[in-house]
Amino acid sequence: MIVSRDWAGKRYAVLGLARSGAATVSALLAGGARVVAWDSDANKRAAFALDDQLSIAPLDDLSGFDALVVSPGVPLNTHKLAAAARAAGVPIIGDIELFAQARRELPSHRVVGITGTNGKSTTTALVHHILKTAGVPTLMGGNIGLPILGQEPLPEGGVYVLELSSYQIDLTTGLDCDVAVLLNITPDHLDRYDGFAGYAASKARLFAMQSAGHVAVVGTGDEASANIAQGLAGRTDDLVTIASDPIDQSRWPALQGPHNAQNARAAIAVTRALGIAEDAIEAGLASYASLPHRMQQVATRNGVAFVNDSKATNPESTAPALGAFPRVHWIVGGKRKGDDLDACAAHLDHVVAAYTIGEAAPLFFDLLKDKVPVVEQSGTLEAAVAHAAAAARPGDTVLLSPACASFDQFRDYEARGDAFRAAVEALA
Repeated sequence: MIVSRDWAGKRYAVLGLARSGAATVSALLAGGARVVAWDSDANKRAAFALDDQLSIAPLDDLSGFDALVVSPGVPLNTHKLAAAARAAGVPIIGDIELFAQARRELPSHRVVGITGTNGKSTTTALVHHILKTAGVPTLMGGNIGLPILGQEPLPEGGVYVLELSSYQIDLTTGLDCDVAVLLNITPDHLDRYDGFAGYAASKARLFAMQSAGHVAVVGTGDEASANIAQGLAGRTDDLVTIASDPIDQSRWPALQGPHNAQNARAAIAVTRALGIAEDAIEAGLASYASLPHRMQQVATRNGVAFVNDSKATNPESTAPALGAFPRVHWIVGGKRKGDDLDACAAHLDHVVAAYTIGEAAPLFFDLLKDKVPVVEQSGTLEAAVAHAAAAARPGDTVLLSPACASFDQFRDYEARGDAFRAAVEALA
């Protein structure tokens, strides 16, 4: 794992013992720190063995701690423990900040940080894949679901590729990325911020943490990102802007659709900044395979493709998926983040039928009934898959791209995607 001697003898409170929290506790203990940890889930608490330096106990008193380490899911604007930490003068950080602190003890390396409302997982995985294809030692971690502290340090010359949510950036003060990437900004997670401007400012902090001479890559396809790029214009050669105009994607089978055009452009800019040869970049783009739950083709039956895009949890991320296929049977719905599907309007001419599911099913049925040829209020994912499969003809695509969160019917978007695959496999 990745540790720092700077943690030795210090005292940390850790809130949340899921993947990143568990890795954080293990790394802090290995670094010689004393830790008091807590999670509301008794099973997660029970997973830790007794240790002289570890206490599993409610974090009722934060006095005397060097930092409170929280998972990105803890809402800093409303959680009582965050308020208590501020009142006690205890810094609130996350595992990415601990990684930043540990960097000076790692073999010589570089870090790529990738953020944005949509596309950051694909771009992170794509950059990692190109580097790996080119023979560069590399790890990916962060929001993509791989705790960075739980991984073995890279040898000299390695590149750490981190997917960073706005929540993780909020918990970080010292991550100086050699290449920092902002793909796009559209309204999301606004319950955690003081409006859209606060959300955009969180993303922009990734660049504020960079040293002079390090590279910023910014998409300019939306106003908020374009404004951030304009604010960075004084960096001249250290700023690369990514246009949203089309490029030839025909040689990259897993990178179809307009959203993947931006993802590919960003990955090309990053890997060029890291000195990767053009032929190696092209080889990586051509051989890349889709991430699970992101434009992932899970089956082809009787000439019909079944595509799992469960990670599309808002209309802005669903829109380009609709645009990627000529005839779509669209499975849409879940726990909605807004009251419209306006972002998808430009691609509704690709939809031959829509099947609405979950909490949003009635509203989305009403929104779509006069805009696409066929709309069915299916209710459940299993019913939607069965009905879409029965109606689809060779050359069509059955697409799960929900434009919603999953929490009304599923544990998370991964469970929803797995249920889609299972429903497809269960077809006669």
